[in-house]
Amino acid sequence: MEFKEFSKIARLSRDCVITEKLDGTNASVYIGEDGEFLTGSRNRWITPEGDNFGFSRWAHEHKDELLLLGPGHHFGEWWGSGVQRGYGLPKGEKRFSLFNTARWEDDAARPKCCHVVPVLYRGVFDSYQVTFALSKLAVHGSVASPGFMRPEGVIIWHEAARQLFKKTIEGDEVPKSLALAA
Repeated sequence: MEFKEFSKIARLSRDCVITEKLDGTNASVYIGEDGEFLTGSRNRWITPEGDNFGFSRWAHEHKDELLLLGPGHHFGEWWGSGVQRGYGLPKGEKRFSLFNTARWEDDAARPKCCHVVPVLYRGVFDSYQVTFALSKLAVHGSVASPGFMRPEGVIIWHEAARQLFKKTIEGDEVPKSLALAA
């Protein structure tokens, strides 16, 4: 029998980043070292002909600008008019918000066609900070789309665990699969 090592356990009181969870559709851009350009959803490659809420078509229209992201996988949320909550954006307006806040939070660092998910807290993990961020969103509305009063929730990136967690304002205790069936 092969020995199986027990994995290390991350300490909870370590750095984290809490961002607004946007209710759109997962989107990605892949740029190869050779300039290859692909677009994806959460679980498949997409094309302008086989699209996901128009993301691939938009990305190809902005390809020259998106190539400035550099080689690698660039994940984000495609959200706005006609996608999930819509966020009160004008008809036809959608946005691509990158998830990697450490790299793209600075407006000058990212392509002008891209946004970044709003950072609500950065510091040592504390469940109070998660509750506080959720409360602020519930009372004051979306940071990504000011004036929109039905934000979804938060995403917590825990640095030591190298893991993402989500918490929603409504229905957090119900698995999404059961909520969709209701």
